[in-house]
Amino acid sequence: MKDEMLKEKKLDLNSQLAHVGHPARKDPYGSHLMPIYQSSTFVFDNVEAGSKLFAGEEGGASHTYTRIANPNIDSLEEALAMLESQDFDDPSESRALIFGSGMAAITAGILGLAHGRHMIAQKTLYGCTSEFLSEQASELGIEVTYVDGKNTEEVISVLKKRPDTSLVYLESMANPTLEIVDIPIIVRAAHEIGAKVMVDNTFATPYHLRPLTYGADVVAHSTTKYLSGHGTTIGGVLVSRDPVILNESVMLWRKNIGGIAGPFDAWLTLLGLKTFALRMKRHSENAQIIAEHLERHPAVEKVFYPGLESFPQHSLAQSLLKNGYGGVIAFEMKGGYDAGVHLMNNVELCSLAVSLGHVDTLIEHPASMTHKAVRPEIREQAGITDGLVRLAVGIEEPVDIINDLEQAMIL
Repeated sequence: MKDEMLKEKKLDLNSQLAHVGHPARKDPYGSHLMPIYQSSTFVFDNVEAGSKLFAGEEGGASHTYTRIANPNIDSLEEALAMLESQDFDDPSESRALIFGSGMAAITAGILGLAHGRHMIAQKTLYGCTSEFLSEQASELGIEVTYVDGKNTEEVISVLKKRPDTSLVYLESMANPTLEIVDIPIIVRAAHEIGAKVMVDNTFATPYHLRPLTYGADVVAHSTTKYLSGHGTTIGGVLVSRDPVILNESVMLWRKNIGGIAGPFDAWLTLLGLKTFALRMKRHSENAQIIAEHLERHPAVEKVFYPGLESFPQHSLAQSLLKNGYGGVIAFEMKGGYDAGVHLMNNVELCSLAVSLGHVDTLIEHPASMTHKAVRPEIREQAGITDGLVRLAVGIEEPVDIINDLEQAMIL
């Protein structure tokens, strides 16, 4: 009865999330939460049952080998597909594939949709995604054309010039400058020439934005971040409402490269999902307060946060994002590289660490850390200056975060 009620979407999102990861059927030992199926392989009742399963027929055991599927993975996939599909009448029509990291998901999605073909990508991207596209994609037969993601006319122009484009790759909120792309318009233009659109939604999360609602074909996440929420696990996911994309274009890449997550990581992520909406509300509220404070600070040149009226795409952010503007702030220090390094070396409450989405505040300096491997000219094109700082705001009291930043900026 509980499963049917959840699938029919009769409950609020918080109520649904509170119940994710519960056994689909009553556990024989009475476990309230799904156990961890920490097993590499699964046994069959008999040869006929195993044969049917490997042949893709009904009957037999439900799993064969954890590199292919696992009960914990199944449960997490169902939960994340539901989360990205809240706006549809039947969220269960969506499908998710879990990976061992966000980059495993992103690269598998790109390989599945653009291998041997042409794709378009925005210039401002997560460092490893940028490195994969600039340094490795060509070796795999993928031709990449880079565009200014916030310049919708430029994206449409390239699509018209390159009707052979198979994939448009975007970030809903770019890392680390937070630029926002007009997903609905780009999706329409891409679909006119038969191209698919894949959106990395890690920063915005489905709490603020659901790209599938606007017609995107695939959504990617690093589940390491907000979805898990506690910095305990690495993972990734692809979500789509088109079963052909995941089943035929991407599934083989995951299976044969071995990119699936482990059962314990999946279990931890499910545990984190229970507080996802509660955490996102606090992350977003804190970030708004801190962004407004930083904008008034004499040591700060510029603040990038969609919730600020000074943000160039504030109007677009208001139209696309719901329930706030996310938990990440980027800002430029007036002293450039040296000022950024000084800030990093003097924070006390904030943790000097890459990643985001943890319950505590993380701070990093892209030019010397996450984007260090990206060529300087590419960083410059993406708007990543030497003094740019990325602050992943946690759920602490905002005044404590502000006080820490204040004391660390003093030269």
